[in-house]
Amino acid sequence: MKDSIRIRVLCVDDHPLLQEGIATVINAQPDMLVAAQAFDGRDAIKCFRQHRPDVTLMDLRLPDMSGIDAMIAIRTEFPNARITVLTTFEADAEIQRALKAGAYSYMLKSMPPLDIIDTIRQVHAGKKRIPGEVAAHLVEHLSEETLTERELEVLQLVMLGNRNRDIANRLFISQETVKAHIKNILEKLGASDRTEAITVAVRRGIIQL
Repeated sequence: MKDSIRIRVLCVDDHPLLQEGIATVINAQPDMLVAAQAFDGRDAIKCFRQHRPDVTLMDLRLPDMSGIDAMIAIRTEFPNARITVLTTFEADAEIQRALKAGAYSYMLKSMPPLDIIDTIRQVHAGKKRIPGEVAAHLVEHLSEETLTERELEVLQLVMLGNRNRDIANRLFISQETVKAHIKNILEKLGASDRTEAITVAVRRGIIQL
C-alpha cells in the first residue's frame, strides 16, 4: 500500500524503548505507518505542524508539559486533529480531563497491541472509542460531585503541608472558609481525614504529587 493512503501516525512518548515497540507494531500493519515520533510536548506540537498526521498517540506524562496540555495546544491550532491518549494512568479524573480536551480515545499501555491498532483505525475513521476497562473507571465515580477550583487549590495547599491559617493567608479567605472547604473535600472524596483525602485524590488523578 502506498504511503499516501496509509494511516500516518505520530507517536508521543518519552520512553525510547516503548516508542520502538509501538513503531514496530504499527509499521507491521499494511494500512498504517509511524510518520513521526516526539519525546516531549513541545516536540509533539512541532511534529504535528510539520507532518500533519492522521492520528496521534499521546502519553500523559511528558518531561516538559502534560500530554493533555500538548493536546489542547495542538487542537487549538488544528481543531480536527484526531488524538488518542496512550498511557499507563487509569485515574478517572485524568480520563475525564483528556476526553474534555478532545481526545478521541483513552487507551492503556497494558492493552493488547491489536486492540491499540484497531482503535487507531476507528479514530482515523472519525469514531470515538472508550475501552471497557477505561469506561469502568469513569462509571465508578460518575455520580460523585467534582471538586471546585477553590477546593482543588485548598487541597493542593493541604498536600504541601500548609495549616488552615497558612491556607487562609495564601488565598485571602478566612480560616472558617478554609474549614468549610476541607469539610466539603472530605465529603466529596469519601475521606475521613486530610491524609486520606490526599491519597484518594492522587489515586484518582485529581491532584498530582
